[in-house]
Amino acid sequence: MATRTYSVPDISCGHCKSAIEGEVGALDDVATVLVDIDARTVTVDGEASDAAIHAAIEEAGYEVAASS
Repeated sequence: MATRTYSVPDISCGHCKSAIEGEVGALDDVATVLVDIDARTVTVDGEASDAAIHAAIEEAGYEVAASS
């Protein structure tokens, strides 16, 4: 299982956290998703593709700046 962290600069509140966790968590092949509001990051464990994760974050209304 891969763990990846994405930088999402527009994360600022609990609503952001809930929206992103809901969209990314609904993807097949995602085991866990954790949004860190202070760090403005999204950490995903699972086998979902980067493209699918980026699309889910964008569907929640946010843009991915970088991933690692």
